[in-house]
Amino acid sequence: MVVVHAIWSADNRLALWGDGGEPAEVLVELLAGSTVDGLAHKATAGQLELLLPRGETLACTEIPVALFDVDAALGVLDAVRGQLYLEYEDGGGTELAPLGDSVRFLAELAAIAADFVERRRVLPAVVGDEARWVPVPAGADRDRLRALAAAAPPVLRAEGRGRTEVLIDALTALTDGATRIALESLTLLPGRRGGQSGATEAWLAALTGPDARIDAPEPALAELRAALDAWHRSAAEASDEVRVCFRLEPPEDDEDDEWGLEFLVQDVAEPSLIVGTAEIWRSDAAMILFDRHVERPQEALLAELGRASRLWPELDDALRSAMPTGLVMDTVQAYWFLRAAAPLLAQAGFGVLLPSTWRPGGIGLKLSGSSPGTPGTVQTRSQVGFDALVDYRWQVALGEHVLTGDELDQLARAKAPLVRMRGQWVEVDHIRLRKALAYVDRQSGGRMSVAELLRIGSGVQELDVDLPVVGVEASGWVGDLLSGQLDHRLRPVPSPDGLAATLRPYQERGLSWLAFLDDLRLGGVLADDMGLGKTVQTLALLLRERGGGPTLLVCPMSVVGNWQREAARFAPELSVHVHHGSDRLRDDGLLDAAAGADLVITTYAVATRDAGLLGRIDWRRVVLDEAQHIKNSATKQSAAVRGLPAQQRIALTGTPVENRLAELWSIVDFVNPGLLGSLSAFRERFAVPIERHGDERAAARLKKITGPFVLRRLKTDPAIISDLPDKIEMKVLCNLTAEQASLYQAVVDDMLAKIESSEGIERKGLVLATMTKLKQVCNHPAHLLRDGTRLTGRSGKLARLEEILEEVLAEGDRALCFTQFTEFGELLHRHLANRFGQDVLYLHGGTPKRRRDAMVAAFQSGDGPPIFLLSLKAGGTGLNLTAANHVIHFDRWWNPAVEDQATDRAFRIGQRKNVQVRKFVCVGTLEEKIDTMIESKKALSRMTVGSGESWLTELSVDELREVVTLSADAVSE
Repeated sequence: MVVVHAIWSADNRLALWGDGGEPAEVLVELLAGSTVDGLAHKATAGQLELLLPRGETLACTEIPVALFDVDAALGVLDAVRGQLYLEYEDGGGTELAPLGDSVRFLAELAAIAADFVERRRVLPAVVGDEARWVPVPAGADRDRLRALAAAAPPVLRAEGRGRTEVLIDALTALTDGATRIALESLTLLPGRRGGQSGATEAWLAALTGPDARIDAPEPALAELRAALDAWHRSAAEASDEVRVCFRLEPPEDDEDDEWGLEFLVQDVAEPSLIVGTAEIWRSDAAMILFDRHVERPQEALLAELGRASRLWPELDDALRSAMPTGLVMDTVQAYWFLRAAAPLLAQAGFGVLLPSTWRPGGIGLKLSGSSPGTPGTVQTRSQVGFDALVDYRWQVALGEHVLTGDELDQLARAKAPLVRMRGQWVEVDHIRLRKALAYVDRQSGGRMSVAELLRIGSGVQELDVDLPVVGVEASGWVGDLLSGQLDHRLRPVPSPDGLAATLRPYQERGLSWLAFLDDLRLGGVLADDMGLGKTVQTLALLLRERGGGPTLLVCPMSVVGNWQREAARFAPELSVHVHHGSDRLRDDGLLDAAAGADLVITTYAVATRDAGLLGRIDWRRVVLDEAQHIKNSATKQSAAVRGLPAQQRIALTGTPVENRLAELWSIVDFVNPGLLGSLSAFRERFAVPIERHGDERAAARLKKITGPFVLRRLKTDPAIISDLPDKIEMKVLCNLTAEQASLYQAVVDDMLAKIESSEGIERKGLVLATMTKLKQVCNHPAHLLRDGTRLTGRSGKLARLEEILEEVLAEGDRALCFTQFTEFGELLHRHLANRFGQDVLYLHGGTPKRRRDAMVAAFQSGDGPPIFLLSLKAGGTGLNLTAANHVIHFDRWWNPAVEDQATDRAFRIGQRKNVQVRKFVCVGTLEEKIDTMIESKKALSRMTVGSGESWLTELSVDELREVVTLSADAVSE
């Protein structure tokens, strides 16, 4: 097992290495098969001499490392934030590489840097001879950084620098990198800045340029440095509650050239609350602003305006007035304020209010296309699909509006950089206008593929000219895809002959959507919530085009039987062949069977092993059930199913995105290869802006291009399904017996005695083993001891389970009971059967498929045993068990999503009763304390707890003692 460590090097790069001393190339290969696969190629191999533990001493050791510059480091740290390990492919299987404390520390620091940028708590500075953006912490920020510095892992000092120095260097570099990414489309043009030094000009250019070095002599840099230091000191002391705000007002008359810039005071928490500075100049006495007491308001206002003038020197004209309230500008000055000063002032923490009639962006290109044919009437494959050709036309646009010939002439004649057109003030860039006209003349028209049209429209594919694409539209079926209103334009498709089911209205819409994509030879992701009937919608589609060739269904082994049963129930006319098991058909036998089948069902594992054989068949369609199994595009399993030939591909999943947008890319790229471009381009244009910066425009572009191909409905939406009964969830608190408490304490004492002297992998293993033992004790002493002794009367949980099941049986209800421990399931199985004098079903990973199917059928029939015991891993997905209206989680799995999936075996379409869900927790024990921690970290549960229990291994000895120590109320009397 490789544990990944990190350090922020003295030359401002992120260095990663494995504790096994693997060559840097090995670590890069590991990264390439993990969640940071799109960034691995940005690493360079290197060597660092670090002071690391060797036995009981520290020794200088030369370590091979993978180095990332600041931009790549931000991506890597964002990719691993909240994770406990990297999941990667090795030797045909999935391996885990735990992330050390140092990696998680730097990931948290990168998140803080991004937070500073998002809240505009950054200022431009001069560091040495370079232009840098530096963080400006205030109040709670400083406390947060102090706490983080105190918790810095010792390994961060391995280069010989103090932890505070490392933290400042890393935070400054990461903040600068994050700010430059946020401002990468902006050039801080100096404009008309009379008397401004050449050093300032060079500094402004270097703040967003590719080269941060300032081309100016040292004396000039020293002067600039001193001025900025004073500014930074005032910024650090600035109020976090009120701030100066600048409001730009355009001329009322089109012929007027007078713009007004008004100075205001704004409430930071409630930006809609503003006060004019004229009120402040009436008296220098302390005053109440927004329910806040402000001392010396006039002095504070002048100090803030002086701070702003260092960033935008044209404010100096207003500051020559004794009581400045605003500034009058001409159109050219207003343009430079809009383009350069306003973003810079806002980034520095000032308020900026711009005219509603201002539309940034200026000149761009608009692409129009027209598609041949329409769905349902096309006869040739050349007219549909991503390879189909469409006629296209480029036009010059201003904002979203295509410009007429007269408007182009008006812009060409314009002298000022701002022009009022169609009721809006728009930017006139004559260089960009000439580029656009030349491009349109050169690309007057022609044909391109549908895929290219969609990629250009979403920004996935860039043009060979530096101009924005402000819009893409099309007619015909391509227009339906681009419109975002596809679900409202679909032609209803009647239920096909042979379907032994009545589709609900939303299922009919789902079938129409699948049929629409099928007619166009396009793939789709049916992402309906669990229990909404993805299976029956898919079977209806197969019946609709029966005879066009075989469909291959790839699914987890646990749901193979479910697909067989559902096909026999809803689509009995379909010919189904199961390709699974040691006796499955090989070579020509499978080819012959597939040729005579409508549906071939196999598993992900078999599809990976038999990829070569399955690839010899010309599949009409490949369908992936539980498609999140290919969320990591770098795995062999994912590569195997991607390589299967098919006219159409469909992915079925209730969770298209679990943690990262890269998972969505993997699934969408399976159904429509190339739609979202390469993974690295997807990360750069979508994943990083959305996940790290909350970029709403990037999210809108992604939704626009994926929307036609991803259908997502939730069963909690009354518009989708109004007759689903309620789900009632509750915690069932149980006490330990005296025997359980004694065993529990013995396990805790044993661990605490050993933990002080252990470290690294040994420590992690000890903690995980202890957690497992404590959960076993909470279940039952016999679970831990494995001594075959009686179960009755020795476990608080078991006693509570018996009470609840007695009530269930008395009411004539049926119950599912989940446990994560297969061996304990065996004990429960025998005990419950004897206790209630009737059969109890028990399904686990070793249950043969035929036996599994028989159990499900017996339980669902209503005549079989009313208690169904299941191991969480084997029975938590893919089964339809709506005969149950009680779900009991006997022992908790710390991933809420896994428990919810298990609960949804009963809470799904077909359920007619309210479902009661009980989660057992032993009060005063590890179970209750971790449950409390999960509840307090709801926002992070999927990231932190969702990966399993290994995060517990990183707690300190004191924290571990607190988590595992028994509370006074843990034991029943």
